[in-house]
Amino acid sequence: MKFPWFKRSGILFLPVSLMGWLIALAAVVYSVYVFIDIDSHSHSVSDTLMNFVFNLLIIAAVYSLIAFLSSRKAKS
Repeated sequence: MKFPWFKRSGILFLPVSLMGWLIALAAVVYSVYVFIDIDSHSHSVSDTLMNFVFNLLIIAAVYSLIAFLSSRKAKS
């Protein structure tokens, strides 16, 4: 890969290309969709948050894996 999609900044991966921004935007949009879907089926605030946190961790793990695999390698 000639041009990386993400740049590592500490423990975060920041998008640096159009494809990186599209992946980041898709992750945010999907997170909002999942929250609204869970909120429409739950009975309380704690029920919503407990179910959403698990889904958010999965979304963050997939985002981090994609970003790790498509980021610039550190020069040693």
